[in-house]
Amino acid sequence: MQVTVSEKGQITLPQALRLKLRIGPGSRLEVDALDDGSLRVRVLARGSAGLAGLLARPGEPTQSLDQMDQAVVDAAAERAGRVRRAPRT
Repeated sequence: MQVTVSEKGQITLPQALRLKLRIGPGSRLEVDALDDGSLRVRVLARGSAGLAGLLARPGEPTQSLDQMDQAVVDAAAERAGRVRRAPRT
């Protein structure tokens, strides 16, 4: 995959690559120059801002561990393109 460097030294990552790596506005990348002249680019872990909303909110009921586990299963299945629910115990 080829990209072109602009006059400002910027590159544009192709959309397919951004979607595959879940890179969006504000994403941070680490770039290293290797001895062979190639570049290694790594998507940095999402910061703590991505954790907003995980804690209980005033006025809303708390969730049980089973409910949280089910939410994780549902989200993973949705991302994988299939819906499969964990067996209820």
